[in-house]
Amino acid sequence: MRTEEHSAETDTRFSANEDTDEGRRRTGLGPSLQAPGKKVILLSLIIFIVALGVRLLSWHDTRREVWNVQTVVVEDYRNIARMFREGGLRAFLSRTSPLANPNTLNHPPGYSILMAMLFSIFGESDTTIQFFQITCDALAAVMLFLIVSALLPTRGVGPIAGLLVALSPQFAWNSVLLLPDTLSVLPLLLAVYCLARAYRRPSLSTMILAGALVGLSCWLRANAMLLAPFMALASLFLFERSRRFSLAAALLCGALLVIAPLTIRNALVFGHFIPLSLGAGQTFLEGIADYDEEKRFGIPETDMGIMKMEAEMYNRPDYYGTLFNPDGIARERMRLAMGFKIIRAHPAWFLGVMVRRGASMLRLERVRLTSAEPPVTHSLALADDVAPVWSNSPAELLAGGTLTSAQTSVTLSPDGGTLRLTGDDSKYGVQLASASFPVNADRDYVLVVPVKIERGRAFIQIMGTGGSKTLYASTIVETVEAKTPEEQPARMLRLPFVSRSAADRLQVLITNGASKPAPPILQLGAIKLFELGPAAYVWTRYPRLLTRAVQKLFLTAVMLPLTLIGIILLIRDGRARTLLVLLVVPAYYLCVQSATHTEYRYVLAVHYLLFAASAVTLSWLGSNFLEGLAKAAKRIQSQIRN
Repeated sequence: MRTEEHSAETDTRFSANEDTDEGRRRTGLGPSLQAPGKKVILLSLIIFIVALGVRLLSWHDTRREVWNVQTVVVEDYRNIARMFREGGLRAFLSRTSPLANPNTLNHPPGYSILMAMLFSIFGESDTTIQFFQITCDALAAVMLFLIVSALLPTRGVGPIAGLLVALSPQFAWNSVLLLPDTLSVLPLLLAVYCLARAYRRPSLSTMILAGALVGLSCWLRANAMLLAPFMALASLFLFERSRRFSLAAALLCGALLVIAPLTIRNALVFGHFIPLSLGAGQTFLEGIADYDEEKRFGIPETDMGIMKMEAEMYNRPDYYGTLFNPDGIARERMRLAMGFKIIRAHPAWFLGVMVRRGASMLRLERVRLTSAEPPVTHSLALADDVAPVWSNSPAELLAGGTLTSAQTSVTLSPDGGTLRLTGDDSKYGVQLASASFPVNADRDYVLVVPVKIERGRAFIQIMGTGGSKTLYASTIVETVEAKTPEEQPARMLRLPFVSRSAADRLQVLITNGASKPAPPILQLGAIKLFELGPAAYVWTRYPRLLTRAVQKLFLTAVMLPLTLIGIILLIRDGRARTLLVLLVVPAYYLCVQSATHTEYRYVLAVHYLLFAASAVTLSWLGSNFLEGLAKAAKRIQSQIRN
């Protein structure tokens, strides 16, 4: 337990001398590094329940839609999981099994192995995987609470940090996707926690465990492959001179012990040194293309474009269709060589790209918030004899709808069966709004929209026409890569939603979807609305409204200033080493990941730990606010007595 002297020093201010070796010896461990007390257990349980609840609401909202995100990648993971189930470890180590195909090296095998294990226990259910991920991400919120409480025992900072992660719509959304991105963060947070423990009480075994956890994360995503050396370098500044090198070496050994089996397996099966997986060259080139606005280098921005370029460049038609077979390893090395050649010729330009890409990592992803309305629970399958409660033919849509942009053009096909719409050059501007239609309260509905998109991207939305402008449903339609406008498939979209009030009339909106390089062109058929039955889970509107209201604050314009102020406060209070522990993972991604292609899901770990700095600011603001109230109350009492 802390002494009264230590508690007095740290309850309301950050103690500067805790960041020295002498200070650590004098003050001892923070509360989370000792045996967990009842308060720590209770707060951990509260944060876990809040995080789990928010993620379950997100799953409930999006369970019909997540299959459309990274569909090809998800199917790759699923197919490899089936190979693991059929062949087991023997197939993984065999040079003749399907797992010896270089196309299976596009990602590390950890997620597919996890899928195979869950499929073996619970059957091939994607919902099981999602619930596992949701639970792990809720634990990640608890881990951040423990990390911050260990490093900053100041009252309130740890719980605030945990609740920020628990309520974040970015983490909730990514945790329900069938991708390993949030799963790979939990081992990294555990590694940071081990580093925090070692910082307070140096231990070789703790540092080995920290490295091993980084290695475990690499089995799920390869992005953290160089994090262990980065953390080892940072540890040289955390520990006293006599132990710093041995502790750094222990961390590296832990990572190598976990990563080495995969590297050895790749060498045995493929005959080449492949630390984790292939794909670095592909993403390296695509990252260069992302920032080559003038297209000086002739590098494609997509996987299909890379394959087409290689087929033409090397006169190998068989290269078009897959990234890694045939000659996948040689092609990867050629991609890396091509990328490094461009960098050597344009070093200043590439440095600017890294700075811009690093800055983009600090922005929060704009994701779907928890819906204010419960999702549809009825089946979306419709019998042939079910009549719509409202419909709009293309001719009726043209006659009764509203074109909201002068640049938007619409034409009706000769037979009246389709309406062809060409959007304007706005980013997300509404192009066409249908006439409004009525609905009954608290009912499940589905809107069926036949659509064929010839070019670009567009949103189809259902919006309330009342003062609240409630968004009831939304979906995006975009072209299939490598298909001409004529070859694009016609789709029958279903937009389910739950009505709220019978007084609110709804309308269908066609909106641009940041289409580039040209405005969208799409064809619409007859739109039909079907009533499915009474809505369920309407009681969840209350926690949904509260969660949604808080999630609206998770914007870059709000969170980034809080983070920067928190960093300044920690530096002011002499917490440089504490800050180093908290920011070693974000610093790694900003320095290393900025050199290659980046998507938000690759760098999720950055924001988990930046929320710790945001929590410092919120705690400081709350402390000063309460202190101001107390002083004001004392002044008022003094005036009353006088």
